[in-house]
Amino acid sequence: MDLMQIATQLLSKQLGGSAQAESLAGPLSDLLGGSSGQLDIAGLVSQFAGQGGMQDMLGSWLGDGQNASLDTQQLSNVLGQDKVSAFASQLGIDESQATSALSDIIPQVIDKSSSGGSLLDQVGGLEGLSGLAKKFF
Repeated sequence: MDLMQIATQLLSKQLGGSAQAESLAGPLSDLLGGSSGQLDIAGLVSQFAGQGGMQDMLGSWLGDGQNASLDTQQLSNVLGQDKVSAFASQLGIDESQATSALSDIIPQVIDKSSSGGSLLDQVGGLEGLSGLAKKFF
């Protein structure tokens, strides 16, 4: 199963099954920087890495063990309130419902993209992740 399928299924579940997983792929791809129905996990990781103080949280998602939680304000700060609002509008849900659902699924999707911490290893650990983020900001 690819990451988009995982993300859309998780989001559909978070929204109480009110949205079909297939209808979520376009809006999720728009929000999370993907193309052709895919997710740009590296781009998403770099967005979180570029936010001060979020490296430890991100490291928990990329590594083994329990994922640190992402609160809705952090999510809005990283993705941009306007983008989250547009996402909610595309789905016909209220913004607080969208931020709540996204803050629950994003750590899970990033975690699944790095089974065994492999994505973190590819960028050289947390230090490499920080260096990667500096290239974007």
